[in-house]
Amino acid sequence: MLSDSQHFPALVLNADFRPLSYFPLSLWSWQDAIKAVWLDRVSVLSEYDEIVHSPSHEVRLPSVIALKDYIQTARRPAFTRFNVFLRDNFSCQYCNTRLPTHELTFDHVIPRSKGGRTTWENVVTACSPCNLLKGSYMPHELRMYPSRTPQQPSSWLLQDNGRSFPPNYLHESWRDYLYWDSELEN
Repeated sequence: MLSDSQHFPALVLNADFRPLSYFPLSLWSWQDAIKAVWLDRVSVLSEYDEIVHSPSHEVRLPSVIALKDYIQTARRPAFTRFNVFLRDNFSCQYCNTRLPTHELTFDHVIPRSKGGRTTWENVVTACSPCNLLKGSYMPHELRMYPSRTPQQPSSWLLQDNGRSFPPNYLHESWRDYLYWDSELEN
């Protein structure tokens, strides 16, 4: 049996062989993957060399699995701080600096004190210095305009942006399934 310190996550693909999510990457624990295989909910596309045993069975751990039933992705992504950061590629929309999430905040382009609402079309990613500088001023008062006009992203856009931020760990068997639909270079 595997020790508790070993991890063998399975990359989960939708029935169309695309990852359910790129950011965070759609992964299941080896236990959940084995259970889904046993219940015939997934097809195994690739396996680790590691084997688990029960009293009557021996099973290689799946490294890539595909759902047998297609799961429709949400057409309209949830309006969350993280999705705003992902839409804006984790970059301040005023100075264009890319930063880790703990160094980012969001800014109301039209300040709430001046009637601005908390919507996709009025909120952008900002670093703390730019957010403090802009404060409750209108963009034209300081000539601080977002680099891109904020708008509601599609789920496809968020998934596409998520591909730019690979996770810390990528098993070699996952690479073909993660980037097969990326544009090829000439």
